[in-house]
Amino acid sequence: MTVSPSVRLEAADLSARLPTLIVAARNVAQTVRHGVHGRRKAGSGETFWQFRPFVSGEPSSRVDWRRSAREERAFVREREWESAHTVWIWFDRSASMRFGSSLAPSSKIDRAAVIALAFADLSVRGGERAGFLGLTRPLATQGVIESFAEAIATDERLHGPSDAPLPPAAPARSRSLVLLVGDFLSEPADTERALRAIAAEGAVGEIIMVADPIEESYPFSGNVEFLHPAGSLRFVTPRAQSLRDAYLNRLAAHRDALRQICARLGWGWSLHRTDASAAEALLALRMRLSAPEIGAAYGSA
Repeated sequence: MTVSPSVRLEAADLSARLPTLIVAARNVAQTVRHGVHGRRKAGSGETFWQFRPFVSGEPSSRVDWRRSAREERAFVREREWESAHTVWIWFDRSASMRFGSSLAPSSKIDRAAVIALAFADLSVRGGERAGFLGLTRPLATQGVIESFAEAIATDERLHGPSDAPLPPAAPARSRSLVLLVGDFLSEPADTERALRAIAAEGAVGEIIMVADPIEESYPFSGNVEFLHPAGSLRFVTPRAQSLRDAYLNRLAAHRDALRQICARLGWGWSLHRTDASAAEALLALRMRLSAPEIGAAYGSA
């Protein structure tokens, strides 16, 4: 008897689930905001960061006289860097992303959408502009989640579900940040061409590779029928366990190739499983982006 793995192939119409995903993204963004406390970079913003001793040669207008009087020495009231920058966001809406197994609470596409939309909200609330690569201009409105969702729904109504597994190969401007979320199962050479096109003018990038836990663990044995997410291919094997080592080795090699591509471009790379917390993935991303090497490239406009 042929045994098919337990999977959920989500309906192609992502727009039908967008209201639920909007709520989830807002909840995730709110959770992450409690764990992120600004960029902690000195600058000309309005949010107070810390007091520090006055340095000879600085303008006296920067001295906080009330604080200085208590200590009998001069202190400067330092503020966080709040210069507005552009964040470009994209998530994969192709057929492979509609996969979801019984081991995870959501499909890959739904999780990618939540992470992307929540990151857009965090970016705008942090004083940046956020645009959906290939769909919208950069936006600074706090309704950016709804704006992105409307753009996606309109795109699906006009053109049907996206079948593009890689982002548009268009350059993002220098000193902008690009976040790409997907399973990145395309050939590494194709992925590298797309990333190099986006980074051509000096944009800094981050990739979040989304994986279902069943793709990680390969728990199959006996007679198994494997189905392509788009329904175009089928493969039946009587001894699925015999393919496990070859599959895991190929998966590891593919991911290593992607990590090397990102390293050559100076981009970040991380793996997110759909049975893990979306908020934790987003918080980890925000912490990585506050690292000095990222800040130097992204915050020096």
